[in-house]
Amino acid sequence: MECPNNCLRERLSVFVDGNNMFYAQQKNGWFFDPRKVLEYFTKDPSVKLINAFWYTGLKDAQDQRGFRDALISLGYTVRTKILKEYYDDSSGRYSQKANLDIEIVVDMFNTVDQYDRVILFSGDGDFERAIELLRSKNTHITVVSTEGMIARELRNATDRYIDLNDIRPYIEKNDF
Repeated sequence: MECPNNCLRERLSVFVDGNNMFYAQQKNGWFFDPRKVLEYFTKDPSVKLINAFWYTGLKDAQDQRGFRDALISLGYTVRTKILKEYYDDSSGRYSQKANLDIEIVVDMFNTVDQYDRVILFSGDGDFERAIELLRSKNTHITVVSTEGMIARELRNATDRYIDLNDIRPYIEKNDF
């Protein structure tokens, strides 16, 4: 069903914190299909996808090349950062991290005049203040994450929270 020329379309932007979502999906025991995510959130003809961003950390410049190319072909803008290794004194272990929170927030504010609604795939409480500011600009914010991996502050700051498991039938990746 097409939206008639005279209808007002809600402009949507999607922001996916790839590393955060990788761990959320791993916790749930299933993975979502990036194509199905876009289809699910734009199935209403009154919604127009304006931007879709995917943020991920890389071991090196070639890491996840095929996956990144697939995301780009689906219409995502892919932002990357090389993982940094950190030593944790308390555990005695090394861990890797590529914190892309600032890139996500910069893109949200740099494109704020282009959208009416945001879908943020992340459970990271660091986004609380950015979400509050976006809401003050009459932007509707939906956060998608999973129980046990969403910060209380983020959940409280958002207009709507969706648990990944509630939309699993619509976005799950099926490997045939």
